[in-house]
Amino acid sequence: MKAVLFEKFQEAPKVVNVADPSPEPHGVVLKVEATGVCRSDWHGWMGHDSDIELPHIPGHELAGVVEAVGKDVKNWKVGDRVTVPFICGCGSCSECHAGHQQVCLHQEQPGFTHWGSFAEYVPIHQADLNVVALPETMDFATAASLGCRFATSFRAVIDQGKVSSGQWVAVHGCGGVGLSAVMIAGAAGANVIGVDLDPAKLALAKELGAVAAIDGKGDVVEAIKEITKGGAHVSLDALGHPATMTNSILCLRPRGKHIQVGLMLGDHAAPAVPMPKIVGQEIELLGSHGMQAHRYGAMLDMVESGKLNPARLVGDKISIDAAPEALMNMDKFQSVGATVITSF
Repeated sequence: MKAVLFEKFQEAPKVVNVADPSPEPHGVVLKVEATGVCRSDWHGWMGHDSDIELPHIPGHELAGVVEAVGKDVKNWKVGDRVTVPFICGCGSCSECHAGHQQVCLHQEQPGFTHWGSFAEYVPIHQADLNVVALPETMDFATAASLGCRFATSFRAVIDQGKVSSGQWVAVHGCGGVGLSAVMIAGAAGANVIGVDLDPAKLALAKELGAVAAIDGKGDVVEAIKEITKGGAHVSLDALGHPATMTNSILCLRPRGKHIQVGLMLGDHAAPAVPMPKIVGQEIELLGSHGMQAHRYGAMLDMVESGKLNPARLVGDKISIDAAPEALMNMDKFQSVGATVITSF
């Protein structure tokens, strides 16, 4: 099969031919129809993820068609249109038994713990637990954005943030995750404020329901406090940077809730936090890491009802041959909306 492979961290990946995968007894192999290019893939290529063994094929936001089925799989057959969360549970640990596959103690992640979806085919483990059926009306490019950016934002806003109607929600970073959060929080009835350095992303945030857009080069904290008359109820760092994390915490009103969605790895792995604010105003700090397959139904119901439209978040559609350059440039420039590989 054709795939994007890198043999050393921070060296240019190449498009090569490698052996087709075979399914584990409990797994499936998917024919990849679309896969997103995500900042998390860039972190992996940089060497920030200890799970990756070289040589490696990245890619974890994917949608496709079941190509082969392991002998122990009961729920899936060849030809099924599916997607998967980027975190796949083992099905055996205490967290999986409690329904918390997103923090599985033995989790597998396509594109990190094993070869991923920047390829014509990708293996998925524990398919009966981790694979999700796609609505017939959803195209593959849109579905590819669900497994990481959109589903991650859904859990962050709905399950972790418990955002409700009338609350003020600040979203720091209006890339794929942030724009998803803007849309989802708006659908939940919140008043959403988008923050970014790129005017085009701020304009799209307003189109997607943000009531205000703030240039990140200014005094973000004071601007949010002025707009909200005291601070946000919930604030998300959707980028993953010490500056956006700090602004997210400081812009909250007393007893507000900060959700850390963006990864902070490498040099940013241990940022200083404004502890006096956290203690003195009883600020709640929460991480948010993906979403379980069994929660996709609630999200997909909102998509099918028209309350959410993730198709609006799909940006550039590229070929697998353009993927190496897109991956390497993830930290320098991100297009408006999610870049998705749709031709192989």
